[in-house]
Amino acid sequence: MWLKKLKIAVIQKDTKSLDVLLNDIPTLEDAKEIEEALYLLQEAQKIVQTFKDETASSMLQMKKNIDFLNSATANKTAKFDITL
Repeated sequence: MWLKKLKIAVIQKDTKSLDVLLNDIPTLEDAKEIEEALYLLQEAQKIVQTFKDETASSMLQMKKNIDFLNSATANKTAKFDITL
């Protein structure tokens, strides 16, 4: 049952389900199940790494956008200057 849930979580790229499943890994005794679990865990690791990289890239792009917007705005004075 755990392997089936892990397969579904990997296919759906559901990180919440992966987290729950990885926190509750059962003891597997069949060699075929162990091999399948190892493969699925490797795929889960790739999924998490991909999401991590995408998040880092998005954060970097947002920082660049904020820096650009800050550099493009004129400095505003807080006082009313009437001198010419």
